[in-house]
Amino acid sequence: MQYETLKVEIDGQIATVTLNRPEVRNAFNETMIAELSAAFTALDTHDDVRAVVLAANGKAFCAGADLNWMKKMAGYSDDENRADAMRLAGMLSAVYRCSKPVIARVNGDAYAGGMGLIAACDIVVAVDSAHFCLSEARLGLIPATIAPYVIRALGEQASRRYFVTAEAFDCASAVRLGLVSEAVSAEQLDATVAQLAQTLCANGPQAVRACKRLVQDIAGRELSDALIEDTAARIAKTRAGAEGREGVAAFLEKRQPGWRN
Repeated sequence: MQYETLKVEIDGQIATVTLNRPEVRNAFNETMIAELSAAFTALDTHDDVRAVVLAANGKAFCAGADLNWMKKMAGYSDDENRADAMRLAGMLSAVYRCSKPVIARVNGDAYAGGMGLIAACDIVVAVDSAHFCLSEARLGLIPATIAPYVIRALGEQASRRYFVTAEAFDCASAVRLGLVSEAVSAEQLDATVAQLAQTLCANGPQAVRACKRLVQDIAGRELSDALIEDTAARIAKTRAGAEGREGVAAFLEKRQPGWRN
């Protein structure tokens, strides 16, 4: 598939989706939202892909909404606004629910919707010079569509602050708050992302997908009898599966499991 706003490349078991609107700091418009949804939906079904890197060209990662797109939205009816917001929500969900682990390679600042995109990823590696901002309130708006992902990443208390203040914060704060997994220099960014991607590819592909789903399904749930039964059923199913049996056998026989060959 050809993309106007993205570059999508597959190298072995690793796919890289690159935001490619550097002239507008990779801001969202209707086309980028549709293409991100399509790209992640396609990669989700690509059996050979074990990990996805979400990257960006230029100096910024993503500045949020494109100004021309925002001007167009100003004239939308209520139904048109709802449909437009649902397309953005669908794109974020496609990233979050992609069965492959997604690493955000954050090369620069991420504002508004750009923070939502990062928060939808599983692992976030950012340059230590990057800044982050939930800037919607400055424009009289709210970060509603990205809120489910950002609140999960930042936590409730930090979200209560940064949603209402629209303050920018630095990468060290983003690490402390849990939005960013690892902060590195610009020179270390590619090597760090590549190492993480290779680490993911060394693990059982079915297990990695099940681990990602496990966190999404269990986070925030009450520690009930039903939850305990659910987790027991999941590990029992994994142990009985072909990949689980192969992994344990390879460990006991001191050899590489089949998925690494």
